[in-house]
Amino acid sequence: MLRASLSDFEGIGGFFRLEGIPMKKTKVIDSEGFRRTVNRLAHEVVERKKGTENLVIVGIRTRGEYLARRLAKKIQEIEGKEVQVGILDITLYRDDLRGRLDQPQLKSTEILFDVTGKEVVLVDDVLFTGRTIRSALNALTDLGRPSLIELLVLVDRGHRELPIKADFIGKSVPTSLKQEIRVTMTEIDPEDGVVLLEPEEDGKEAVQ
Repeated sequence: MLRASLSDFEGIGGFFRLEGIPMKKTKVIDSEGFRRTVNRLAHEVVERKKGTENLVIVGIRTRGEYLARRLAKKIQEIEGKEVQVGILDITLYRDDLRGRLDQPQLKSTEILFDVTGKEVVLVDDVLFTGRTIRSALNALTDLGRPSLIELLVLVDRGHRELPIKADFIGKSVPTSLKQEIRVTMTEIDPEDGVVLLEPEEDGKEAVQ
């Protein structure tokens, strides 16, 4: 399985290379589609919650953080009420770091409110195996006991390894294990968007 940050990819025309493997890039959501998707998700949250009472939004670092802030801003535009936003760092809860020598840099969790009794919308950019979300749930419940936790993701790419399901989904994108989904956001990237990366030799077998 290919895993890397965008900084690990070297752009060459419409392709990327990872460790010498040519990678084809297919745009799944462009910048305008990204904006519309965030707007739709914000409206879906408001509609399901019937407003913003008792609602808080918690984003998983890194892009889940920026997505959470955008959602909160849009919900405030819709309802005229500010929604509290928290940022969750799950590094110490991840089960794939045990025994590794190259430990990642720790960042702080920034949740300046009590989550106990709150209805939490947990936000991440991509839902894959479910292990990140499991770690986030453990981290969140260590901070208190919310009355409800719902999951919102921009992209669901499938391949779950745990019984975890998103309550709000921007776009479902069926993928193979050889493919990667990359979300870019202008807070840290050149543009908003979602791309599908796949080995060039498998291009003809791309999942549409």
